[in-house]
Amino acid sequence: MGLLDGLLGSVLGKALGGGQQGNMLMDVVTGLLANPQSGGLSGLLDKFKAAGLGDHAASWVGTGQNLPVSGDQIHTALGGDFIQQIAGKLGIDPGQASSGLAHLLPQLVDKLTPNGAVPQDANQLEQGLAGLRKMLGA
Repeated sequence: MGLLDGLLGSVLGKALGGGQQGNMLMDVVTGLLANPQSGGLSGLLDKFKAAGLGDHAASWVGTGQNLPVSGDQIHTALGGDFIQQIAGKLGIDPGQASSGLAHLLPQLVDKLTPNGAVPQDANQLEQGLAGLRKMLGA
């Protein structure tokens, strides 16, 4: 097991207790990041900037320490409807979904931007997401 899969396995374990719900959360998030209609990774980061969390988003992309984010901040940045949709797909309450995303997103964005920059090539991002899914068995 490599460092990345160990880290993400730990994050998923913290996010929702691991298991199938953790894998489903990973699927939802990677689907969001790979979806050009939602703006992909850049669109996600823009939502955090618009919610006043630009420093947080920049820290996840940058090569330094990741700033933590709370479930409430996730809810504000992504919106209640989106959190409700995720919660419904996972069969959990919205607070759990927000909390899970608060644990997962900083590390996931960090690992998808290892050089401190958002990949501009959609194929490169999709390859990174596919690699993460494979490592996690999701």
